[in-house]
Amino acid sequence: MALLLLLLLQLGALAVAAAAGTDRDALLAFKAGVSDPSGKLRSWNDTVHFCRWPGVSCTAGRVTSLDVSAHGLTGTLSPAVGNLEHLRVLNLTDNGVSGRIPASLGRLRRLTYLSLCDNAFTGEIPGALRNCIALAVAFLNDNHLTGGVPEWLGALRNLTVLGLGHNSLSGRIPPSLGNLTKIRKLQLDQNLLEGGIPDGLSRLPDLRFFNVYQNRLTGVIPPGFFNMSSLQGISFANNLFHGELPADAGARWPDLQLLFLGGNNLSGPIPASLAMASNLQALSLANNSFTGRVPPEIGSLCVESLELSNNKLTASDAGGWEFLEGLTNCSALVEIYLDGNKFGGAMPGSVARLSAQLQTLNLGGNSISGVMPSGIGNLVGLQKLDVHSNLLAGEIPEGIGTLKNLQELRLRKNRLTGPVPSSIGSLSQLLSLDLSSNLLNGSIPSSIGGLQQLTLIDLSGNELTGHIPRQLFSLQSLSFAMDLSDNRLDGRLPHEVGQLVQLAIMALSGNRFSGEVPAELGSCQSLEFLDLGSNLFTGSIPSSLSRLKGLRRLNLTGNRLTGSIPPKLSQMQGLQELYLSRNDLSGGIPAGLEKVSSLIELDVSYNHLEGQVPTLGVFANTTGFKMAGNGALCGGAARQRLPPCRPTKTTRPDHLLLMIALPIVGLALCLAILFALVRSRRRRSRIADTTARSLLNGNNYPRVSYAELAKATGDFSNGNLIGAGKYGSVYRGTLSLKAKGSFELQDVAVAVSTCGDVYSFGITLLEIFVGKAPTDEAFNDGLTLPEFVSEAFPDKMEQILDPALLLDEALFSGVVPSSEESELRVTAYDCLVSAIRVGLSCCRQAPCQRMAMGDATAELCSIRDACVRAYGR
Repeated sequence: MALLLLLLLQLGALAVAAAAGTDRDALLAFKAGVSDPSGKLRSWNDTVHFCRWPGVSCTAGRVTSLDVSAHGLTGTLSPAVGNLEHLRVLNLTDNGVSGRIPASLGRLRRLTYLSLCDNAFTGEIPGALRNCIALAVAFLNDNHLTGGVPEWLGALRNLTVLGLGHNSLSGRIPPSLGNLTKIRKLQLDQNLLEGGIPDGLSRLPDLRFFNVYQNRLTGVIPPGFFNMSSLQGISFANNLFHGELPADAGARWPDLQLLFLGGNNLSGPIPASLAMASNLQALSLANNSFTGRVPPEIGSLCVESLELSNNKLTASDAGGWEFLEGLTNCSALVEIYLDGNKFGGAMPGSVARLSAQLQTLNLGGNSISGVMPSGIGNLVGLQKLDVHSNLLAGEIPEGIGTLKNLQELRLRKNRLTGPVPSSIGSLSQLLSLDLSSNLLNGSIPSSIGGLQQLTLIDLSGNELTGHIPRQLFSLQSLSFAMDLSDNRLDGRLPHEVGQLVQLAIMALSGNRFSGEVPAELGSCQSLEFLDLGSNLFTGSIPSSLSRLKGLRRLNLTGNRLTGSIPPKLSQMQGLQELYLSRNDLSGGIPAGLEKVSSLIELDVSYNHLEGQVPTLGVFANTTGFKMAGNGALCGGAARQRLPPCRPTKTTRPDHLLLMIALPIVGLALCLAILFALVRSRRRRSRIADTTARSLLNGNNYPRVSYAELAKATGDFSNGNLIGAGKYGSVYRGTLSLKAKGSFELQDVAVAVSTCGDVYSFGITLLEIFVGKAPTDEAFNDGLTLPEFVSEAFPDKMEQILDPALLLDEALFSGVVPSSEESELRVTAYDCLVSAIRVGLSCCRQAPCQRMAMGDATAELCSIRDACVRAYGR
């Protein structure tokens, strides 16, 4: 017998040793499956027995607990953990373990505590876990689990806590959960669950906390929940529940501390019986459709948090504010949200008598009138004060400066008047200041520089005047926004503006700022939106703005900016909106802007821009690109319907000018000389012909000698001068003329003309440039060649010029003169226009209006010389 006992002891020892080896191997497999950046599992080696490894607990040499919570582990959970058959506690809370939950965990029949929450597990909840029949606590929340809530969970009768929240579980809540008679805490929040809540859940005898917050659940809240005296906290918030609350809601919740019903479609009045849940610490009915007045009994609840926002609750001077009076006796009150309702009447004085521990007071989005109570400064614990979008009038109380803990002050969209109180500068903890859309006047107090924690300031839409205090630009904490738009502020924008290196939004539009746009704005590297529109800024756009690589919106509309658009703006590859309209900008549109792929809005309308419009990027968008009021723009995408540009060519324009323009002008000059010679010969010929006709027929014309003319006009005296012009003079005189055998005294007008025939020369000159003869078929219905040219002169010359002159783009390109004394910009096109002007002057309809031949010759010489000087030839 002794021998048999010894043998059994040896066999038992061997079995224990073998089992211990299995536990050790499972732990090493777990270690191998994870990454341990903090080295907390470094001592898991043979130098120490595995029962003494950190996070491991043993009983009789077998592992019973593995707790590696908050170790910063990543990787996957090894299936070998399922070999720890004596394991009772598995806690991997708050790590980064991913992958699927191993089905091998179903072999852990002794497991009572399982926490895999706050990791990155994926996939469905493994069905093998149904075998863990001893499981009392299961935390699988805050992962990425999918699929439905398993029906078999209802068979784990020992469950007291089940946490499945904050996953992506879908489908309906299984009615089998109503079998968990020991369940105390059931968390199904922040999933994708649909349908209604099974009635069986409202009969769980020991349920204390029930949370289905933020799902897609519908229907009415099961009435049984209002009879569950065991409840301490319940949240149906952010679902699609509808209906009214029972009239006795709260009467059977003696231990209820937390009630969250917000974010549904609940309607009807707020039951006064809720005040019977006297242990309530937080009551949220926000974002529903509750109507009527808040029962005065609610004021008897000494809650820490009261949220009634965004309903249809009412109050007026006649009543409805009594609940607030009751809350003045609650020293525990920390936050109260009444915004987004229909509360009206004057702001009750009870507001100033609320608990000094109050941290948040939100009355925004109502119709509250009257003035802010002067005792508002008594709420010394206040961190957030929000009364935006009401009808408050009067001045902001100076006492507001005593709220030393205030972090957010929102008074926008009221009817507040008077100055911005200087005491605001004492709010050293203030992060956000919004006084916009009121009737505030006066200047911005320099004490604003005391707000050293400020991240946002919005004073827009008031009647503030004067300069911006330089102290405001010293607030380097400003990181979100500075909006001073739509006031009456003036003066120059100081150079200190460049100190706002953390600021994302700067809006100064709609004021009277003047001077140049500070180049220091280029130092505000965090800017995403810059709005300086509708001011009186002058000078050029600083190219330093191109350093704002994160800028998405730049608005300089409605100023007096001059100069050209800086080409460097095309380096702002994140720019989405660029507004430059209604300035005095000139020059061309930088071609590089078409390569800014992010640009979706560009407005350059009503400037003095000229030249080629790019065709790609934003320029191809008829709605995104606006350019009205720039008469000299051309080209661009076809849908812009701009006139074609004069062909340009930048390659050796000086050679092309000499090859095209000067020969034409030279030819015209030669023609002028030729016409002068022809005119002289014709004149002599006409004299000879006249003399011959007179000799042949002496009776046709009376002969008058020069002596007779001199005698008749009193030696061409000024007394007989009728008029003098460019081409001659006319005198009055009396001559003795013989007619039909008798003499008569007659008054005559004597004209002496020096006008030559230049009409033919002008026609020839126009023929050279237009490429059409006066007899061309294009001239019908009485249209003449000079009229044809005049209609297009000088702005549309490219439409009538000889096509041969339009073949090369250089004819229209600008060339900078080589002469240092000349600042003129001369093109071959300019030369041609000047020469055509001479041609038109030579063939005017009235002879007395035509240019003299000598003047035409001199003008053409001047045109030729000017072109030669401009090109240094």
